[in-house]
Amino acid sequence: MTEKEQLMQGLSDAGCDTAACTAIGSLFEAGNTREMLRRMRLQRCELVDEMHKSQRKVDRMDYLIHAQEKRMK
Repeated sequence: MTEKEQLMQGLSDAGCDTAACTAIGSLFEAGNTREMLRRMRLQRCELVDEMHKSQRKVDRMDYLIHAQEKRMK
């Protein structure tokens, strides 16, 4: 597997969509490391935002469970 193929597979595994993978892959091929890293960091920020949204949902569910358990006592 080439270095680009490894990068593309890693991006896909990390949840990047096809457009992001293609853009980052093109920057890799062009040798534009600075912009490639910037785009990768933006993708990372999106993943962190998704994680925080999921955590808020889990926190809300925990609250609802706790409230119902307390009500049953």
